[in-house]
Amino acid sequence: MKHERPADIERTSMAIITQELADLGIELPPDEAPVIKRVIHTSADFDYAKNLVFTPNAVPLAQEALRRGGMTIITDTNMAKAGVSRVGLEKLGGQVLCFMADPDIAQRAKNQGSTRAVAAMQKAAQAYPGAILAVGNAPTALFEIVRQMERGFHPALVIGVPVGFVNVVEAKETVLAACRTYDVPAIVALGRKGGSNVAAAICNALVYGAGDLLDPTARGWQ
Repeated sequence: MKHERPADIERTSMAIITQELADLGIELPPDEAPVIKRVIHTSADFDYAKNLVFTPNAVPLAQEALRRGGMTIITDTNMAKAGVSRVGLEKLGGQVLCFMADPDIAQRAKNQGSTRAVAAMQKAAQAYPGAILAVGNAPTALFEIVRQMERGFHPALVIGVPVGFVNVVEAKETVLAACRTYDVPAIVALGRKGGSNVAAAICNALVYGAGDLLDPTARGWQ
């Protein structure tokens, strides 16, 4: 069957994902299923059905925070920022920010001998203490989030899905443990896989669920 309309393509893709998960004998928790399926839809990688880890009630807690309005999502790359649904955030009265290219972040990183990702998370903790943090690239950002939580920082949600080989696995395991210790909701992709596209996909699944936008026609798709 040929599909040309974006809404039909997405619906058919999700139906294929649902069927293939069933064929694999994988039954997803209802709250987590839309997030996992959205990530698989973005990556075509069914490993995420096993390596995405959620702290208890992470999805409903994040969606509740989004529904309250005024939520800020902070990403560690402009690529992830660009991938987060503006339509969904506008409906919920939220915004998405990335500090990585800000001159003050570059200067702060230089002054303290850190990465920009570290400086960006420091700014996030100071300026937006109740934000959702979506990290898809920089493990150093996750280590800094842990340091800030040890000082009392309590974000609405930490999305820890950086991709790569150096410090990636350790950073994810460390931030997940810290989130469990400090009762911070978290969604983490254990292992090496992840990326800015995965971070954006998780954000979008949460935004769509919170805004009743899971069906693509609700987002204006035809």
